[in-house]
Amino acid sequence: MKSYKKRILDSVLERWFKSAGAILLEGIKWCGKTTTCEQLSKSVIYMDEPEKRDHNVLMARIRPSEVLDGESPRLIDEWQIAPILWDAIRYRVDHGTGRGMFLLTGSAVPANEDEMKHSGTGRFAWVKMRTMSLYESGESSGEVSLGALFNGEDCTGAHPAISQLPEIATAICRGGWPVACELKGEEAFDSAFGYLEAVVKRDISKVDGVARNEDRARRLMRSYARLQGTQATASVINADLASNETGSFNDDTVYSYLNALKSIFTIEDMPAWCPNLRCKTPIRTSDTRYFSDPSIATSALRIGPKGLMEDLKTFGFMFETLAVRDLRVYADAHFGDVRHYHDASGLECDAVVSLRDGRYGLIEVKLGGTPLIEHGAATLKKIASRIDTSKMAKPSFLMVLTAVGECAYVRPEDGVIVCPISALKP
Repeated sequence: MKSYKKRILDSVLERWFKSAGAILLEGIKWCGKTTTCEQLSKSVIYMDEPEKRDHNVLMARIRPSEVLDGESPRLIDEWQIAPILWDAIRYRVDHGTGRGMFLLTGSAVPANEDEMKHSGTGRFAWVKMRTMSLYESGESSGEVSLGALFNGEDCTGAHPAISQLPEIATAICRGGWPVACELKGEEAFDSAFGYLEAVVKRDISKVDGVARNEDRARRLMRSYARLQGTQATASVINADLASNETGSFNDDTVYSYLNALKSIFTIEDMPAWCPNLRCKTPIRTSDTRYFSDPSIATSALRIGPKGLMEDLKTFGFMFETLAVRDLRVYADAHFGDVRHYHDASGLECDAVVSLRDGRYGLIEVKLGGTPLIEHGAATLKKIASRIDTSKMAKPSFLMVLTAVGECAYVRPEDGVIVCPISALKP
């Protein structure tokens, strides 16, 4: 068996084995789902294996025991090509040990969900896997623990693994693809470009059987890349296409393409966080637009590390996408989630990491430098002052997460943490 580098998600899956009968691990192609699950399973069937695919799908329908029989935990890889298995697995869980029986991996949402008669409640755990964080790729020192920050521990003096912007630019354009993280030079960027080509040429149409135009898909993904970190509507995307591309879509077509991209986990938008506020300022609830990995955005724009260094505004948006990916990976380890805050007055917070027990931290993402850090800290303090702490807890921490910096520290004047991303871990 090929060598395996432990992923942060491994501990999450091991915990779910103790409480769920089946675990559905979803996520973008090439992020390492199958390899991770192979380490944890004791038997496996590869549903999409070319020589056996038709046979496997047929057996799932007429004799599911042939697919499901095997030592537990049993891995059913790319299960979504035979969604009828869902109810058979649910039945097995109900009449079996009830814990840690099956692992299902999928890189797309099933197109024919009407074959899944039961919701799976109480039997299945849904887990999402993402591309590798900087800590997993060995590009973060991990001296600052997100979990420790929630417990009030000091992070002063922690040193980052990356100290120069060009290194962050390279990490953005390479992405967190496991194969790419092992490569150097121009070859490290090939996975991202290869993924983009696979999406526009095949995957965006294959996911639901709706033929979509390759050129249109490519132009839409470029527009989406330009709008990273915004709450752009279909109309805004269309306006961007009209300004920067040849031709535009109608809103229904935009949503059709975006829904297809969501179904294959190419994009993962961020939902809004809605706290209790002292003031009556309305909170905007639109999702913030993000690709699942920053390298998809840079590949769509055909921009490399040098181009980012020459366009710091674009660099900032791409770094935010990288930071959101890493924060999601780290939050998952604590069974938390990541959301954004944006109110009608224009006040925004890039990321709110919240845990099951109600604790949360407010995070602003900045490239670095005193003016940007000051702006981020001021924003965080203003948002924190609006939260009604008689109805919810105060933030566990306020953090400006930077691309680079000499070390992590706590500002003595206001307690805001300033932390380079390459010092962070779960």
